[in-house]
Amino acid sequence: MKLGRSVEDAGISLAQRTTRRALLGGSFVAVALAPERASARYWYFCGHTYTTRSCPHPYKPLSRVDYLGYPVHPVTGAPVDDRGDPYVNPKTQRRRLMCEQRVPDMYPYTGHPRYGGGWNRCCGGRVRHIKDCCSKSDTRINGDAAVHGYCYGHQKVFCVGYQELNIRC
Repeated sequence: MKLGRSVEDAGISLAQRTTRRALLGGSFVAVALAPERASARYWYFCGHTYTTRSCPHPYKPLSRVDYLGYPVHPVTGAPVDDRGDPYVNPKTQRRRLMCEQRVPDMYPYTGHPRYGGGWNRCCGGRVRHIKDCCSKSDTRINGDAAVHGYCYGHQKVFCVGYQELNIRC
């Protein structure tokens, strides 16, 4: 096996068993937080542990979206409307962008949120792209102080969603 391939395999292996918190500071972050905060974790998709909850979605906390940011069924990936019904008739059904439309409708203090970045995780043999919905709000969807995460400029993570990619890992 070539050195380049073994390094790549090690990186994939590390990503499969490492959470975002561990990569960003691990035990230091947990110790810096109050004990009750360090254990306040949410398990939503792919066994990932984090403290920012999912964005508004008909299948919340499984806030899966398509490449444009519209909600899709968490298992089948089929388009769904705002109520979670199969999206088949645009004239009679409402289907809004999760971050850019649903978030400000439900949380007006977020202003004009946008996807600001994200990161990938191996899940079930495929790459899952975790998407940070960023706003200028100082408070996250779960009421905690907002964090910068992968947001640009002065924006901070308000909530998260995910997109399934057709890339094997």
